[in-house]
Amino acid sequence: MQGRVRRVLAAAGVAFTVLGWAVARADDCGKGAAGFGEWLAVFKGVAARDGVSAAAFDAALGGVVYDESVAAHDHGVVRLGSNFQSFAASHITAGQLARGRAMLAKYAGPLATIEQRFGVPGPVLVAIWGLETSYGGDNGAYPTFAALATLAWDCRRSDRFRAELIDALTLVERGVWPNPKQMRGAWAGEIGQTQLMPSAVLMFATTPDGSGSPDIVHSSADALASTAAFLAAHGWKRGEGWNEGEPNFPAILEWNAATIYARTIALFADKLAGK
Repeated sequence: MQGRVRRVLAAAGVAFTVLGWAVARADDCGKGAAGFGEWLAVFKGVAARDGVSAAAFDAALGGVVYDESVAAHDHGVVRLGSNFQSFAASHITAGQLARGRAMLAKYAGPLATIEQRFGVPGPVLVAIWGLETSYGGDNGAYPTFAALATLAWDCRRSDRFRAELIDALTLVERGVWPNPKQMRGAWAGEIGQTQLMPSAVLMFATTPDGSGSPDIVHSSADALASTAAFLAAHGWKRGEGWNEGEPNFPAILEWNAATIYARTIALFADKLAGK
């Protein structure tokens, strides 16, 4: 799904947690598999300084190899095009709208709780959910830690993805992701039913009412609540409009910096809301 490139296209808002690691130099990154294993062994020490135990590191990254397909995706990042009408028409289909309305009804209770808590209406959240993973039907099949490690080694954006890799390892260390080798998601490391990066999982993962332990992979309600938390933290204004030029469109752009995609979210939400 093209929506998954959003946090690849926009680095703003990423929580850089790597301590003491400078922006990648030519001798500590690469453009292929050569040197990946040696770098990963050194990175284990970096992770340790950030509080990641050897056990957590090995559970997530033991035996991981460079993924050529991930690197190929990154170096040929999907272009969304410039024709909004065409892009929107291909993503907001009659079938998608019918399913979206069904999801609004099915999750009416959690969505009401989420809106009361964060101010983000259900149609916006369901539109994002539908565009990102077809309502949880396709969360991605790439091994999360192999993808993150590959991008952390690649010279193009290694500083950013080393931060995301540390955040992902922190989730393993804390027991949030107890089976890291089983984690699957998009090629750039996004996971869950609305495709959050590890840094966003650390900051925004929540349940509708804030109680219990969120599971954005298996619980649709938790994924929707976490998405609302992200938007609220990025300036969502309760009761205001979300189309281009309205107060909440900038928050949607924080979700995806591509204007064509943000406009598609807004239009999808309009249709779900009956506008």
